[in-house]
Amino acid sequence: MGAHALDRDLEAVAAAARAALVREIDASGAWAADPVWREAFAAVPRHLFVPYYYVGALGGYERRWGESPDPEARERWVRGAYDDTPLATRLRDGELVSSSSQPSLMAMMLTELRVEDGDRVLEIGAGTGYNAALLAHRLGDGALVTTVDLEPEITESARRHLDAAGYRPVVVTRDGARGVPERAPFDRIIATCALASIPPAWLAQCRPGGRILTPFATGLIALTVRDAGYAEGHFLHTPAYFVPLRGTGRSGQEPAGLGAVPRRGREQELFRFLLALTRGSLDPQEAYAMWEREGRPGRERYGITVAGGRGWAWLDEPEGPYAWPLPA
Repeated sequence: MGAHALDRDLEAVAAAARAALVREIDASGAWAADPVWREAFAAVPRHLFVPYYYVGALGGYERRWGESPDPEARERWVRGAYDDTPLATRLRDGELVSSSSQPSLMAMMLTELRVEDGDRVLEIGAGTGYNAALLAHRLGDGALVTTVDLEPEITESARRHLDAAGYRPVVVTRDGARGVPERAPFDRIIATCALASIPPAWLAQCRPGGRILTPFATGLIALTVRDAGYAEGHFLHTPAYFVPLRGTGRSGQEPAGLGAVPRRGREQELFRFLLALTRGSLDPQEAYAMWEREGRPGRERYGITVAGGRGWAWLDEPEGPYAWPLPA
């Protein structure tokens, strides 16, 4: 079989796998509030953004590669590119530093971003470029989309992938916490990396009434921007685990005193979210007592306010009895 025939076969496999992924996301209800995203996911070829990726294997990771000399390996690569799972795309010393997020989570986040025609969008964390391509497709104009990443090798590969797929968003190499002031103002800001605080630059670069959606403390916070110094909003109900924003501090240590919390609490995912949200400002035993007293609240009862250069998380109401300062 010639190379061109094989290419056509792989393209057919990719098209069928992409259609199956779209049906799967459709069934999940991820874009029910804005079905326009269905067409974007049906059109943008994810496999062009993951020319190789890593899947967990015994003793580490197995690399899947689109240029493998083995036809069966190439087919595994292209089918795996359309699995509804996150794909590890960059490892350093065995540690994950970049990935392509789970497509159904991306669909839900893009829907929750509430993009409208003509919006200018900033994406923090270029990743493979796939999310920027989905945004460019939805908006019909790559110039409305800016994506930024600290790592030059990530932005360079994202540019190559976007070029191969025919999309032209603006790709910038910079610390995402600083935003991209020369491209501001933005109507929407979406981050695909976890944060410890909300960067003031994002508020300053977002239009009044704009929306910021970012991972935070194993959840997703949706903030409405009032002005350059004030934003507020609730968490979405869904859990979300992302690679931390490079250039920011992080701590993987367990909070002191966690051992005194009953095991049924330590093992509860929603309690672990509360611990992550209040790290450094609420003793784990106090957090557990409050969590039980308030009926084991889900993520959507929590929120964040950023005002006057400081931020705080809260339960139910910004001025209510339960509020905790965020790291500066």
